[in-house]
Amino acid sequence: MNENSIMIAMSGGVDSAVAAYLAAKGRRAAGVTMSLAFEEDPHRENTLRDIADAAATCQRLGLPHLVADLAVAFQERVITPFMAEYLQGNTPNPCVDCNKHVKFGALIDFVRQNGYSRIATGHYARLERTPEGRYLLRRAKDSTKDQTYMLYALSQDVLSMTEFPLGDMTKQEVRSLAADLGLVAAHKSDSQDICFIPNGDYGTFIERHTDTPIVAGDFLSLDGRVLGRHRGVIHYTVGQRKGLGIALGHPAFVVRKSVTDNTVTLGNNEDLFTTRLTVRNVNLIPFDTLRAPTRLLAKARYRQEAAPARVEQTDTDELTVEFETPQRAVCAGQSLVLYDDEYVVGGGKIH
Repeated sequence: MNENSIMIAMSGGVDSAVAAYLAAKGRRAAGVTMSLAFEEDPHRENTLRDIADAAATCQRLGLPHLVADLAVAFQERVITPFMAEYLQGNTPNPCVDCNKHVKFGALIDFVRQNGYSRIATGHYARLERTPEGRYLLRRAKDSTKDQTYMLYALSQDVLSMTEFPLGDMTKQEVRSLAADLGLVAAHKSDSQDICFIPNGDYGTFIERHTDTPIVAGDFLSLDGRVLGRHRGVIHYTVGQRKGLGIALGHPAFVVRKSVTDNTVTLGNNEDLFTTRLTVRNVNLIPFDTLRAPTRLLAKARYRQEAAPARVEQTDTDELTVEFETPQRAVCAGQSLVLYDDEYVVGGGKIH
């Protein structure tokens, strides 16, 4: 295996197209696109279109293009756990699991099997290596596009063979370079929603793909009064105000969900705030253990500003996090990611 060979994960979009151009310079390189949809999948046309765009980019850059059929891995490691979490009343982030188990899991196996030693992606993030040989994950130069929140679960082994060519570029610079190179993806719009639920209707998707019956239940007030009927716990998320299907004469928000008694509790906006939470399935990047309580920045949502918090490791796989200021609508199942200034300390799933 050529130690300087690299395979670039290409989605058909502009970011991975430019990443391919940058990563391929002066080395043995190829592009690879993941095929994540089965033949009967209604969104398979989108997958085929993305594969064609990635192939066209590779042709333009003079690179071989491969397709990795990872539909089974995607179903087993991302879609099925996503549905199971939702049915348990949680609000998971499937992109984190996809990065860990598919893009930097099954795809890395494919890269190695095809004789390449490294992988590059179009993520906006930066990597650094300490004198001791530890790899650090750092926020991207373009803070509006930074994707380190989605990458906190990657292991040292994975980070050691990964490159993020766009880490020091802005989105505008990426699009400008793509246009200069005449790449087909130069003006292609960015994807926004979960790729396997492009319309964002998670509840309906789960209803169609699970044998578990989705049963209507009661909306409750914080003091336990029945306010009306909901159409199934999976159709709601903590913090939701719109689309509840109930009129109370004042703004109401989902404060709690209970799968056990099939209820959704409604309250006011001020009822959504919390300061203390528990995080499990922990992965730490600069070190293996957080040896003492530490003041860090914590982020409970991708599109949220990181906030100061006291973090303590209470078990091998568990952290307690206490925010200095209350945080709104923190959801079980979401990822909480910790930062020390620009560097990712680690993270885990909110319990």
